[in-house]
Amino acid sequence: MTPLHFTFSTAFLLALAGLAFHRTHLLSALLCLEGMMLSLFLGLSLWSLELTSVNFSTAPLILLAFSACEASAGLSLLVATARTHGSDHLKNLNLLQC
Repeated sequence: MTPLHFTFSTAFLLALAGLAFHRTHLLSALLCLEGMMLSLFLGLSLWSLELTSVNFSTAPLILLAFSACEASAGLSLLVATARTHGSDHLKNLNLLQC
């Protein structure tokens, strides 16, 4: 395993561990999800560089575009929940209420 592969796989696992163990605020969960998406972007970019194929060169850009859309949707949900519930604590959010 090259140091570059070790770096992006470690970044993904650290973001996954942060998502699993630190679930107090919605913002920290969204940041962990964004870290996972960016490490996947790095992995997909490295994979397309190793294959040296033109067919796979657009896949990292599509993933980055989806990641930006996911970040904007997450931030809008964060603002909406902060306005309705008063905070971004995940324990205060009850999904069964209307």
